[in-house]
Amino acid sequence: MAEVEENPNIVVAEEESIKKKRKRKRDRKNKMVTEKETKKEEENEEGEEDDEERQELDDELKEEIKKEMKSGSGIMSSELFSSVEISDPTMKAIKDMGFEYMTQIQARAIPPLLEGKDVLGAARTGSGKTLAFLIPAVELLFHVHFTPRNGTGVVVICPTRELAIQTHAVAKDLLKYHSQTLGLVIGGSARRAEAERIAKGANLLVGTPGRLLDHLSNTKGFIYKNLKCLVIDEADRILEANFEEDMQQILKLLPKEGRQTALFSATQTKKVEDLARLSLTAPIYIDVDDGRRRVTNEGLQQGYCVVPSARRFILLYSFLKRNLSKKIMVFFSSCNSVKFHSELLRYIKIECHDIHGKQKQQKRTSTFFDFCDAKKGILLCTDVAARGLDIPAVDWIVQFDPPDEPKEYIHRVGRTARGEGAKGNALLFLIPEELQFLKYLKAAKVPVKEYEFDHKKLANVQSILEKLVANNYYLNQSAKEAYRSYLLSYNSHSMKEIFNVHRLDLQAVASSFCFSNPPKVHLNIDSNASKFRQKKRKVEGSRNGFSEGNPYGKKGADDTRQFVRY
Repeated sequence: MAEVEENPNIVVAEEESIKKKRKRKRDRKNKMVTEKETKKEEENEEGEEDDEERQELDDELKEEIKKEMKSGSGIMSSELFSSVEISDPTMKAIKDMGFEYMTQIQARAIPPLLEGKDVLGAARTGSGKTLAFLIPAVELLFHVHFTPRNGTGVVVICPTRELAIQTHAVAKDLLKYHSQTLGLVIGGSARRAEAERIAKGANLLVGTPGRLLDHLSNTKGFIYKNLKCLVIDEADRILEANFEEDMQQILKLLPKEGRQTALFSATQTKKVEDLARLSLTAPIYIDVDDGRRRVTNEGLQQGYCVVPSARRFILLYSFLKRNLSKKIMVFFSSCNSVKFHSELLRYIKIECHDIHGKQKQQKRTSTFFDFCDAKKGILLCTDVAARGLDIPAVDWIVQFDPPDEPKEYIHRVGRTARGEGAKGNALLFLIPEELQFLKYLKAAKVPVKEYEFDHKKLANVQSILEKLVANNYYLNQSAKEAYRSYLLSYNSHSMKEIFNVHRLDLQAVASSFCFSNPPKVHLNIDSNASKFRQKKRKVEGSRNGFSEGNPYGKKGADDTRQFVRY
């Protein structure tokens, strides 16, 4: 068979074609590699730019916080929670709660508390005091490996049931990733269930003074000998007359050796200083508001209006009627006053909530949470709701009855404009005789300006309200009790030179409670004249000569007879 000769030109052409194909492949490969590298470089550059942007934003935020701290406004600090030595479970819980930066009181109180030192802390209301003492408390329990069989390691005492419930809720969030147990003891709730919980072991116990003392004295299986930390929140309120005796007994019962103690409040008093001297060892005093121009938050607009006593309720009614889309808290001086005004407002078709000390605990708790969840509404309350409660988005605080002292004013208005950058409004009702109270507010660094109102624009409903109260038996009785409580409360006011019950126009006061004439009520109030007469009698004796030294009255010097009954 003849061999086929290969054409050399064809072979060369094929080889060149293969080379070209390979070159094109290499070029494509190189192009793809180059594109990938370029893309990576671009991504890296973008990532670096994003990091730079984030860093810039963080730096800007820090600068803003520093400026606010220098200017004396704002409650935030530039310190991160991550900058403090906190365990991973607690840090995780803080992140879940949505916090990154500490407030000023937290930045200054947490480090010494973590070191086991005693602290006396003062910071305005709404500045994050609860976390300032709960984080170190939780850390203490975590590091000493507290278990239920060890009993109670931390006790937190609050002045009101609602504040205790709120503190318990924050502690529950903080203990989310911890194994330590939690308990709540407050008056008005089921005592047996509380005792069972304590017997099982509540490592962190939150409570009010009365119920805590009851359990310390009477509950079997309450192990508190291992107590490591005692926290007293709103210390100035707890040391007032109605709690002082309970607190003395609690402090006697609780172990002192190896115990850390922390006292926190928005306002400090001499009694708090006395307690600190007795129960704290070399305490660190932290006052983040020292040197500030005002003791209330910067976003709070505060004012007062001078209103004749007879027109007080008409002004309140007109104000509430125009602000039905807002969230408002109205403070009264007595439980009976809250009860009557809430009933009256509901009669005249203005829906409202009410909280006072005479209600059952279940009602108080449900009302509190309902108002917290509400976008708008009216809450009538006594000072039981003035301390520490964190109620979201309150627009107005109205003080229908003036507070007992400037300190209580500060706590009342602290229910609005809570937290950094928050805004709110406060309105104080004063009758002309009470204007001297403004002098004391000014001395306490509380800036208030006068709000004027047009008397002609007030609702003309006085005669209708008087008929309603006169014709409705239950409302009439409620009004009488409220009127009586108002006078008794006024008589017990600590600033008697301003709030003098004897200077009140009772006809005008009766009108504010929807009476046409002052009702007959029993008042155990001495008039100035009767006090003078009693004093005179003590000095001179009675007209007939009866006295402690002469029980038989007038008789001659030579008369030695004894008076006898026949």
